[in-house]
Amino acid sequence: MAAPTAGEPQCYYFPRALLLRLSESIRETLSRTPYAPPEGASVSIKSILESLLPSGDREAQEGFRKEVREFFLCCAALASAEGDESPTLFWVTKDLIFASKSALRELSRAASFESEQEMVIGLLPDVLPAVKGVIKESCVDTEEEDVIAASAKAPVAYAIVAAHQFRWLVSQVAYPDLGKLLWLVIPCALTSLDHWSAEVKEQGMVSFIHIVKNVNSAELGWYEEAVLDVCCRNIPAADELWDRVVEVSVLLLTSTQQTNPRSPWFERMLNEMLGHLERQPFKMERRIAWLAQIEPVFNVMGLFILAHFRRIFNLFFQWMHADDEKTIILVLERLKTIVKLTWIRKSPYFERLVDELTLLYKETAVRNNREPLRIQILQLLVLLQRCKGSEFEKAWDKHKNDPDLTMMISSFNNLMNDTLQQVP
Repeated sequence: MAAPTAGEPQCYYFPRALLLRLSESIRETLSRTPYAPPEGASVSIKSILESLLPSGDREAQEGFRKEVREFFLCCAALASAEGDESPTLFWVTKDLIFASKSALRELSRAASFESEQEMVIGLLPDVLPAVKGVIKESCVDTEEEDVIAASAKAPVAYAIVAAHQFRWLVSQVAYPDLGKLLWLVIPCALTSLDHWSAEVKEQGMVSFIHIVKNVNSAELGWYEEAVLDVCCRNIPAADELWDRVVEVSVLLLTSTQQTNPRSPWFERMLNEMLGHLERQPFKMERRIAWLAQIEPVFNVMGLFILAHFRRIFNLFFQWMHADDEKTIILVLERLKTIVKLTWIRKSPYFERLVDELTLLYKETAVRNNREPLRIQILQLLVLLQRCKGSEFEKAWDKHKNDPDLTMMISSFNNLMNDTLQQVP
């Protein structure tokens, strides 16, 4: 096949007949696929996708390039359903996913690309502005504008489909290519996170997670103010998004500020997170998601965690006695990290921490899975003894005569002796 003419991108260099044949194949599969719009829905997702497929009896007003872009976006939407449990695309079958991915593979070969990913990179500058525009059309300020009225003008279904398309497109580009496209990708990702729809937001968060893992910190640094600000604004999100919010916030914060523990972004981000946790401290899913993912932030902050001790320890002291063992294990693990990083310097919480750990040890007596918890408690007590010495002994003395702690004291002494023998 001859090379593309001057000025014509390679991604458009294949016969229209091929595009129509592939479109017809997907159209037939799509027509056979059962679809029932959700109750009250004003827009059919299936119809949206069908409208993107070119037809042989008409040519797009803007010509072949528009047909290619729309077909490409239809395939992106269908392919994005793979492994996704979205209520918008749950009806997309494996046959449709396979057909869309096969079509893109065939087009990329016809255009002389070595892979579909190369074709995606070639088409991104043409399709992402349109995707961003669709998302932005229904992106309203919920404090100033009526969401229902705005949705009537621009149904959110279009934005949801566009967000899925965007997430899939971004996921096809990896390091080092993605860094060269951040000027195009970041604005669309920010628009997704600014949207009021939880489903649109989630696709934006998943996209950001992929972005952070596939660019270097210097490339991302150009956009750090905007991306960290939008993360902070999304922290008070709906519960179903909290896990994603924490994940993307931790990744972006530690990636952009990894050499600057004094960065004000740590204080702002941690304050937002702690405030959200304090509002509902007994919400298990919320605290587990945070405890499981916050350690990288602690590691970068180091001694600067001291400024947040009051709020952190107040939450930890509550969570140490939670009903679920997962929370307790995570609290003990995070406490170990904090002790190693700060040595609990000049903290009024040290003595209470020893008391709470002792109480927790007693409480484990009624738990089936008590041994792993007790090992964690003893290891943390040994670490505290090594950090604080005489101060620990003073806090520990008042528990030595407790008859309910005979086994604990014996185990603690044995662990201390083993630890001392291991020290060179």
